[in-house]
Amino acid sequence: MVLIVGFIATITYGAVGPGIAMIDDDAGSIDPNEISDHERFGETGVEHLGGNEYEVNVVAQAWAYSPSEIEVPAGSEVTFYVTSRDVTHSFTVVGTNVNTMVVPGQISEMTVQFDEPGEYGILCNEYCGEGHHTMEGLLTVVPEDEFDLTELSTDAPREVEVGNETTINATVSNGMQDGLETTATLEIGEQQYERDVTIDGEGSAELTFDVDTDALGEGEHDWTFTVDDHEESGTLSVVSETDGGDTNE
Repeated sequence: MVLIVGFIATITYGAVGPGIAMIDDDAGSIDPNEISDHERFGETGVEHLGGNEYEVNVVAQAWAYSPSEIEVPAGSEVTFYVTSRDVTHSFTVVGTNVNTMVVPGQISEMTVQFDEPGEYGILCNEYCGEGHHTMEGLLTVVPEDEFDLTELSTDAPREVEVGNETTINATVSNGMQDGLETTATLEIGEQQYERDVTIDGEGSAELTFDVDTDALGEGEHDWTFTVDDHEESGTLSVVSETDGGDTNE
């Protein structure tokens, strides 16, 4: 009787204590052929819900996860939504209680709290074909003050005639629910331009910097555009009127 009670207690704890549950349709179902058009999985990655709560949308397929690298802040509560594009996989975050089968047509939902910075491997524990052993990813928990969901993209000419007006444009997007106050900096040649920018939560800002080609002079001029820890760079050629014209990338 003691052994029987012990076995029952062990099974009960294993099913309830660590938060293990069978896959069901609570998180919804999905047509595997229409994943790219789905409102959640059309664009995979991390979403900020507000406060310290985040969602991560992941698509598994032979033999990779999208995204393959995930970054969240320490002290956050993260809910993973995972589905499969082809066959049955698993989504296992080593060192946590996130370990689920990923079945085509189903959306698996799991929530975990990340209190300390660290790195966690992501593995597939369901045999899914010849490339199964290569299917892996990485979850990185960074200090809260090092985390942001800022994105930067730039649009700049490659060549311009000296004396002509030209601009270097940038789009700064804020993926957080909270507003972003930062400084955008453009360095080109010996010139430097700065602009303070405020972006609403889940908003974006278009920035245009006028470049003085007369002050630059003829030649190749490297430029660097920086916002927080995000940086893009390129080269602007300033030529004489007889050498060419303004050519955009």
